[in-house]
Amino acid sequence: MGAEQPHIPVLLTPILKTCAPIHGTWLDGTFGAGGYTRGLLDAGADKVIGVDRDPLAFEMAAPWVGDYGDRIEMVQGVFSRMDEYAQGLDGVVLDLGVSSMQLDLAERGFSFLRDGPLDMRMSQDGPSAADLVNEADEADLADILFHYGEERASRRIAKTIVRARAAAPIRTTLELAELIEGCLPRAKPGQSHPATRSFQALRIAVNDEYGELFRGLMAAERALKPGGLLAVVTFHSIEDRMVKRFMQARAGRTGNVNRYAPEMETEKPAFELITRKAVGPDDDELAINPRSRSAKLRVARRTDAPSGDVDGKQIGMPMTGQQSGQQKGRGGRR
Repeated sequence: MGAEQPHIPVLLTPILKTCAPIHGTWLDGTFGAGGYTRGLLDAGADKVIGVDRDPLAFEMAAPWVGDYGDRIEMVQGVFSRMDEYAQGLDGVVLDLGVSSMQLDLAERGFSFLRDGPLDMRMSQDGPSAADLVNEADEADLADILFHYGEERASRRIAKTIVRARAAAPIRTTLELAELIEGCLPRAKPGQSHPATRSFQALRIAVNDEYGELFRGLMAAERALKPGGLLAVVTFHSIEDRMVKRFMQARAGRTGNVNRYAPEMETEKPAFELITRKAVGPDDDELAINPRSRSAKLRVARRTDAPSGDVDGKQIGMPMTGQQSGQQKGRGGRR
């Protein structure tokens, strides 16, 4: 990123305000450009463990990370394993959005606005979006687009992709974006680009983002000390629903579905809700950083209850037909 496009951490001020006073050891599970890490350290954290699966994040941090000495510990890995990296944490913060540096670099293949290889791999290894687009069955593609991107025209798009790749492999972001745009109605003024949901779905599938989030929330429960805070920033409805339901479930707020059924013994809540409703950006932040418009913050405090477990379906974790064992290709309109 050039100097004209500085990284602006989303909802940093609400995080610091809601979690005040900031102290002790925190883990920033989505280090990115380091905005949260620096904000936490400047606000009073003794130490921050910065975790990211993208090696580029640590290359970009090299010029400034030394200014904080041993107050920053860098770990290349995934936040779903945070309990292996640290225990007894005073706080965990997760920003589930795509990093600005990933979106702004055409060669990373995350954006349909810039022509580049169809990649989308956050860790820069493993199967790419091009592999998925060119090799997955049509029904599996449709399921991914529908369940991960909430794309109602999923089967129509999958059919178009399969027809196009039969002639030649789909290799670039603009090539895929034009295919999707060509099979959908023209976007009206103010509407998002027709490829938005499809690119979101492919990125989520390539990086197993929902599985990572589910495992990461459970890992945070195991890594936090009693009184420790979990702060999560989401950017779309599926992520926010997962985080909301996880916090509610682990705070013992799921309620009794059948009022006539006998009360069941429940385990002691592992979290206490700090934010009853999601916190969004204010007008000042929106003016400075339009990318924050869909961001939502939820915060919960760890209790002294033993860590437990929760089922992915219980918190609304989306699954494709292949994952759930259901009939393939059922999602979406033709």
